[in-house]
Amino acid sequence: MTLPVASRASLATAIVVFAAALAAPQAVAADRITGREFATRSEVYSNQAMAATSHPLATQVALEVMRKGGTAVDAAIAANAAIGLMEPTGNGIGGDLFAIVWDPKTGKLHGYNGSGRSPLGLTREWFDEQKMALIPSHGALPVTVPGAVDGWFALHGRFGKLPMAELLQPTIDYARNGHPVHETIAYYWDRSVPRLSQFPGFTEQFTIEGRAPRTGERWTNENLARTLERIATNGRAGFYEGELPKIVEAYFKENGGFLAAADFAAHKGEWVEPVSVNYRGVDVWELPPNGQGIAALQMLQILEGYDFSKIEFGSVEHLHLLTEAKKLAFADRARYYADPSFHPAPVAGLISDEYADTQRARINPNRAQAVVAPGTPPSLDEGDTIYLTTADSSGMMVSLIQSNYRGMGSGMTPPGLGFIFQNRGEQFSLKAGHPNEYAPGKRPFHTIIPAFITKDGQPWVSFGLMGGAMQPQGHVQIVMNLVDFGMNLQEAGDAPRLHHDGSDEPVGAVTPMSDGGVVQLETGFDYDTIRGLMRLGHHVEFADGPYGGYQAIAKNPHGGWVGASESRKDGQAAGY
Repeated sequence: MTLPVASRASLATAIVVFAAALAAPQAVAADRITGREFATRSEVYSNQAMAATSHPLATQVALEVMRKGGTAVDAAIAANAAIGLMEPTGNGIGGDLFAIVWDPKTGKLHGYNGSGRSPLGLTREWFDEQKMALIPSHGALPVTVPGAVDGWFALHGRFGKLPMAELLQPTIDYARNGHPVHETIAYYWDRSVPRLSQFPGFTEQFTIEGRAPRTGERWTNENLARTLERIATNGRAGFYEGELPKIVEAYFKENGGFLAAADFAAHKGEWVEPVSVNYRGVDVWELPPNGQGIAALQMLQILEGYDFSKIEFGSVEHLHLLTEAKKLAFADRARYYADPSFHPAPVAGLISDEYADTQRARINPNRAQAVVAPGTPPSLDEGDTIYLTTADSSGMMVSLIQSNYRGMGSGMTPPGLGFIFQNRGEQFSLKAGHPNEYAPGKRPFHTIIPAFITKDGQPWVSFGLMGGAMQPQGHVQIVMNLVDFGMNLQEAGDAPRLHHDGSDEPVGAVTPMSDGGVVQLETGFDYDTIRGLMRLGHHVEFADGPYGGYQAIAKNPHGGWVGASESRKDGQAAGY
């Protein structure tokens, strides 16, 4: 099968091509994008261990840990620490973490929800008194307790082997001695500086004389090195107890925030059971809410009712059905997904075959839906980001995702600590009575989701894809590329993507979709497809940015591992 190209053409050039395709198809008929070979590269193979992360140096850190006898979990922790230093535009110890681990000893998957809660001293009524309809995107108010470090220790306590101090030492060394900043990271860092420089501590700790580091320039972070040394010496308590939370509390009190040492002391992540659906013979696994993983499962349940052996990749029918299934799943996402400690979602009902049949019947194959209400699932008993995955010689596999939420986070950067706090609290709703409404000590709706695929009860693929609401849409497209369209692990991530924007959201003012939203397409789709989607009533735009950050590891049926890292980011898959 010949696939379309997914190039990194400039936005201006791509818009010209896109406009020309719509306005004058005959003029570009000789240079149809789908007529070219798909721009991809070979998969990576290894015998014993594999790591795929969004930063080449972090990949090497992970491999070195496994060479020393560390587990895939040890490697994932070490890589995550490294990326927090090297890619602060997407993550860090001020953010949250979710993970799925395949344990070869028990032959099962284990899920960890490492999301933090809202400050105990802040209520929705306070926002009402301030006449605020939305939680701001930056500053002190959207900050929630960071859950990543707790997640490291929980994962390490169950599946780790090497001492935590040994896992953090490579990042401490890079933080102190410096590392060259990579191209994509430098770009996003530069975009963040104007917005975040207004917040105390950011300019001093995350700029070079008031500017972002440039591509290839050496970056050091002595403050982060000392914070990681505190964690290495004192364990989990070095972050959630003692001096660090006191520094944080004083900083937020001085700057109009509510996060306190008591919030750190009260934090605890939790082990959760991953949930799955069977899609054409493979089991796709996600974590239950407060994350959005089951949206991907809902979409797959709907799409399984169509025969994609007769539907071509990138065709009007493919993209129309994908978009309409997404609208249905996201309407439910806006209605039901929240912290299950406050409002348990009817997970089993939402991903059931019975409900999928009902939802599928709502799709008009000849017309895009402008308004989509949430469904009523049957009552059944049951619940900007980095992604990395690792696999070791024992067969253990880790699917881990970690984030500060919006880019570099809230901008709040306490003195001397070397990290920025996440702004995940923006994801709460201020609508009274909504399942995701703001409350003290509550976990917000979360966008970051790791994924896993098993086949015949055995591990097959550990994968993830970054990017807010793109994530469940991206997960579905990866699964379809592998299962329906026969792509290999690398091709599945390099293929051009669709992103639908405008669905109902479980956050903010909870404004329902009224116009069908917008289908945003990366370069690489046939102009006839674009025109066909428009004829069905879709509003189509060129993608305003690359949608993704895919990494994946698959079990090689001949032994060992297969790795993939897509070209939209600076990542690398490598093994030994």
